Amino acid sequence: MKIEFHKYHGNGNDFIMLDNRLNKIELDSSRIAYLCDRHFGIGADGLIFLDNKDGFDFSLKYFNSDGNESTMCGNGGRCITMFAHELGIINSTTRFIATDGPHDAEILSYSTERCDVKLKMKDTRPGQISWDGYFIDTGSPHFVKFVPSLSAVDVLNEGRVLRNDQRFAPAGCNINFVELLSSGIKVRTYERGVENETLSCGTGVTASAIIAAFLNNENKGVCYVSAMGGEFTVHFHQSGPEFTEVYLEGPVTFVFKGEITI
Repeated sequence: MKIEFHKYHGNGNDFIMLDNRLNKIELDSSRIAYLCDRHFGIGADGLIFLDNKDGFDFSLKYFNSDGNESTMCGNGGRCITMFAHELGIINSTTRFIATDGPHDAEILSYSTERCDVKLKMKDTRPGQISWDGYFIDTGSPHFVKFVPSLSAVDVLNEGRVLRNDQRFAPAGCNINFVELLSSGIKVRTYERGVENETLSCGTGVTASAIIAAFLNNENKGVCYVSAMGGEFTVHFHQSGPEFTEVYLEGPVTFVFKGEITI
């Protein structure tokens, strides 16, 4: 089977994008994992299907690099917006659906290589609080832990231990280590399903920004976030523990396209 693919990244969080509007591409988990493998396949943190969906411009179905279908992907949502634009499905705005419900997105600036995309995330509120961090669902489950210095954290090993903590059984959790800055926050994320640190994580950046705002009770409505792969802006409306009108804003870059036979 020969497959045409496009590859995009959002601040280093990279995805294989497949146009499946004709419903002709069928991949099991082993083939998805093969395509995402950085040594034997194309290489990516995840794979995304763009499908038709009545009442929406398209649907997003996201798979982690281990080949298993996962929950909402914030950077993937921003990348699929640029992909849909390149396919001629949308102009500068869109409304699509993912596992956590409908999402609106807007292309703020555009070139054929790079866009700035603002994506509406789900309404949320901080959940359980434990002695070492804070849990929140931003379309995917996230645990946020504040640290004095990110450079001193062994993100791979500490993240793996927390990701498999019994508190998050059986599905596990994404783990974010956060350092407070004078102008915002800095975040590093260990992602379940990738089972490694990624250069950025959209739902993780959003989770970290919301928890930081909740704890500081500043109600500024915006948080600037620095990840390993680049910079984000998270917008929100805060009313006590409730966060609505949450938007994730940042760059999306087209990497390359091609065909692969599997």
